[in-house]
Amino acid sequence: MRTRAVVVGVAVLAAVGLGACAPEDNSSSGSSTPSGADACAKDKLAVKTAGTLTVGTDKPAYEPWFSNNDPSNGKGYESAVTYALAKKLGFEQANVKWLTVQFNTAFAPGTKAFDLDVNQVSISEDRRKAVDFSSGYYDVRQTVITTAGSKIANAKSVADLMDAKLGAQVGTTSYTALRDQVKPKQTPAVFDTNDLAVQALKNKQIDGIVVDLPTAFYMTGAQLDDGKIVGQLPSTGTTEQFGFVLEKGSKLTGCVSQAVDALKSDGTLANLQKQYLTESGAPELS
Repeated sequence: MRTRAVVVGVAVLAAVGLGACAPEDNSSSGSSTPSGADACAKDKLAVKTAGTLTVGTDKPAYEPWFSNNDPSNGKGYESAVTYALAKKLGFEQANVKWLTVQFNTAFAPGTKAFDLDVNQVSISEDRRKAVDFSSGYYDVRQTVITTAGSKIANAKSVADLMDAKLGAQVGTTSYTALRDQVKPKQTPAVFDTNDLAVQALKNKQIDGIVVDLPTAFYMTGAQLDDGKIVGQLPSTGTTEQFGFVLEKGSKLTGCVSQAVDALKSDGTLANLQKQYLTESGAPELS
């Protein structure tokens, strides 16, 4: 679950998948800036395997974050951002190794096999107790989708959703927003994946799904024949952000955050968002 005024582009809508959002609060990494001119030089980085940047993400890897379920091809927003980050750290594309890491285990306590993980994981103070986060590389916005003709298809406000049966992926900020912001009268449906949520919507077992905005555009444009974006939930508090996940206390955290900040400053993140996530209007729920 990221500022979600972003939408899947037409080219992206031709492929497979959705995004898995992430839990609660957002904030910056809080890690200190590395000291010394060469503190983040490639040969000084404390990576798991010398000369290799090991990156985790879940499988399947969904559009528009990845393309064709292949994180290594450099296509899709998160894949492209990861390779841009790797380049800032001195790694060529051939020196980036991808591991399959289940979404919920990426930010669970314990030793990690990856140097960093990228999987639409929202920065959260609660999660930060178990792992480190880089600076945010994408601002998130939560959105409600449905199908044409449903009881919430013409909803204009959060209050209009109160009587609906809504669902979201377990462990995500989308679920948190559904539970704490929408507060529907019916107990929210919880799904292991967004694919299962989409199937439940197709089967009319639920009236709508809460997901991040790019995923909402993908679902309604590519997965549902009669999909419709109901609207974006009102912003509350600090902007939710996705960040790279690192092992708690990782010596890489400061350097990764420094690289993300550089990608933001030089316009790389904005350009990649335009390439893979096109700015487009979506109704605002009051």
